[in-house]
Parts: sequence; C-alpha cells; structure tokens
Amino acid sequence: MSILRIYKVRIMRKKETEYKYFEVAEENLSRWNVSPADAITIQKKLASQVKLCQLPHRIQWVAAADVSYSRESDKLFAAVVLCHLPDLSVHERLAASAKITFPYIPGLLSFRETPLIIELCNRLKRKPEIILCDGQGIAHTRRFGLACHIGLILNLPSIGCAKTKLVGDHKEVGPRKGQYQSLYYRKERVGVALRTRTGVKPIYVSPGHLADIPSSIRLVLRCCNSYRIPEPIRQAHLLANRVRTDVESS
Repeated sequence: MSILRIYKVRIMRKKETEYKYFEVAEENLSRWNVSPADAITIQKKLASQVKLCQLPHRIQWVAAADVSYSRESDKLFAAVVLCHLPDLSVHERLAASAKITFPYIPGLLSFRETPLIIELCNRLKRKPEIILCDGQGIAHTRRFGLACHIGLILNLPSIGCAKTKLVGDHKEVGPRKGQYQSLYYRKERVGVALRTRTGVKPIYVSPGHLADIPSSIRLVLRCCNSYRIPEPIRQAHLLANRVRTDVESS
C-alpha cells in the first residue's frame, strides 16, 4: 500500500524537459509525525535489519533522489530520476512537494525526506535496480542514514553519496579520480571518501542496504562522468531545484 495519497498531478514542461509533479496533503504525512526521541528509537531498531552484501554485477537501471527546500515557505520538493547504464541517459523524471512536518535535526533528516522519495520511487514506471541518495548510508551516528531508510523500505540496494561528512575520520585522499580512503567511525569502516573527479573534493560514499563498500565504490564511479557527484544524483538535484522554481513562480 502506498504511504502517501497523492491528490494532485501535473505534467510540467520547462526548457524542453517534461516531468510529472505531485502535491501531497499534510494529513497524508501523519504516519511520519513522530517525536525526535521516537525517531531515534526507530532508527536504532531498523538499523539491525540493514543487510550489507555485494551488489549484482549487472545493473542497468539506477534511480537517484534529492530534495530542495523552499526559501519562501515551509515546503520541500523531492525529485527522483531513473537513469540507464552505461550511458546515464534519463528515462523518467518525477517530483513531489509537501509541507515540512519534521524539524531540522542532523542525523534525522530521513524523517523529513523519506516519505516523498518513497512515494516517487513507487510511482516509477520501471522498477530501479538500485537507488542513489544525496545523503548518508551506514556512515551515520546510528548506522541508519537516509540511504538505509529508503533501501530498507523499498527492499532495494541503496547507496549514500554525501558531499559532506557526518561522522568518522579518514586519511588524505589522493588527487586522482578513483582514489579513496576508508572512513572509520568508532573503529569500524563505514564508507569511503572517494575522489570522483581529479583535483576536486571527494564525496562520502557508504552503503545503505543490500550493498557493500567495494561494490558501492565501483557503482558510484560508473555513474560519474564530468562532475563531482554521480550523474543520476546531479540530475535529481537539478530537477528538485527546477520544480521548486517552477512551482513558486507559477
């Protein structure tokens, strides 16, 4: 059963790019209205269900998710794109918006962002084989970042690709694309700082669910071309910002 009930659907066209856009009523997010203390308890419980394993060798359909926050209201805009490997072409674009119902607390951002992302992933015409998230996987205070939350609910392999570090320490990463250093938190390897473009700051890659660190590195590098962040996430980021601009200017 769908987590959210969509009550409005629009086809948006902007700069020759078509995407489906949904607006979600606040009352349909009620299942996610928990206190920060309860959210922490939920994370600790669900973290024990996360499974780390090698990704399948052949992956063609990669979904990616990102979220943009309104500068004018208390709304957030989520975007999910579906890309095809190896050319990274975009085959589907979906976006949704809703009122923010959970406070900004580092380590608990998945309770803000997961509901819309889950709904969009469930509405993709083609089921992805993996989802990339602009956020953390197990490189998280309670080993349960955004990628873990989404991957566990969808029962899909998932990887967190964050631009900044939440927890842990690592050695200096070499300057060339593909070089990385292990990220350790409480003496446990939870991910890597990965150089995805020569001479550009690394990103932080950690498995979310049904993935492990070595195969996550390989998949992320397959999804990187001329930019620092993986192309599917970059496309989701562009879409989330475009939707926010389109809606707020309409």
